[in-house]
Amino acid sequence: MKLKGKVAFVSGAGSGIGRAISERFAREGAALFVAGRRREPLDELARKVAPARCAVSTGDVRRPEDADRWAAECAREFGGLDILVNNAGIIGGGGILDFDRARWRALMDTNVEGVVELTRALAPLLVKRGGGSIVNMGSVTGIRPYGGLLGYCVSKAAVNMITQSLALELAPKNVTVNAILPGVVVTDLHRTGGMDEAAYAAFLERSKTTHPLGRVGSAEEIAAAALYFASDEARWTTGTLLSVDGGRALTAAR
Repeated sequence: MKLKGKVAFVSGAGSGIGRAISERFAREGAALFVAGRRREPLDELARKVAPARCAVSTGDVRRPEDADRWAAECAREFGGLDILVNNAGIIGGGGILDFDRARWRALMDTNVEGVVELTRALAPLLVKRGGGSIVNMGSVTGIRPYGGLLGYCVSKAAVNMITQSLALELAPKNVTVNAILPGVVVTDLHRTGGMDEAAYAAFLERSKTTHPLGRVGSAEEIAAAALYFASDEARWTTGTLLSVDGGRALTAAR
């Protein structure tokens, strides 16, 4: 029960890594405020983690008004906040020769602006509590480039700088800020990004050869890292960019 008595806000909680983090946090004793764009998977999650206390709210991290509303709802429901997990994000391909402005804007609005706006709205609750933890979801693509993923790489590199800048800013307030950088993890992210089932299966198979440990990761393995950053065991850890990627960041391009 490493999070007993703590309140955690998880964005993008309806599926994949966000759901796995929410489930793990609930097992460790946290009360949850879970947010996402679709109500049904959030309600299903709340039923699964019962009897843990779990508040559900829909919205979009791209809208500052939703971030403000979530902060107000969280304060009203739980009286404060101890942990913020900025998990919501999207993926998208494309480079400069096939540049798509709408795709670029969507990546920046969700993966960068979404993290900033949600943190802007919710960080004061952590400070008011006397301290807390922010866990951002980065990517191996934020520390090494991949051709044809310009917007995604840039957005995740921005998450790294946001993480370390806020770590310095919030350290005097006893708020730690860290990021997890996953490699390829089995979720619905690539499918929602436009990859069909056949292409996704081929991608996962190829990924066994691009990760030195010989396999892709699971959402539960990312949740384990999030638990560390959110727990009191990490109170002296801030500004850390933790690769949980099967060794992917160590490899040469191929």
